[in-house]
Amino acid sequence: MRLEEIRSIAKSHGIKPGKHSKAELIKSIQANEGNFDCFATAYDGACDQMDCCWREDCFETAQGELS
Repeated sequence: MRLEEIRSIAKSHGIKPGKHSKAELIKSIQANEGNFDCFATAYDGACDQMDCCWREDCFETAQGELS
């Protein structure tokens, strides 16, 4: 998902995007929704949150942080 879309979602949750990174914004959205704020922490490719809308981006970002 593009950063502009994530910023829009954050704003709809009352979160001020400011200069936060993509990961920081998504974690804030997750916490605001009452979910685990675990974005990009699935370094081993394992996650039990099957219905998470961030799942695909999460895995990609986590793998990118290992590089």
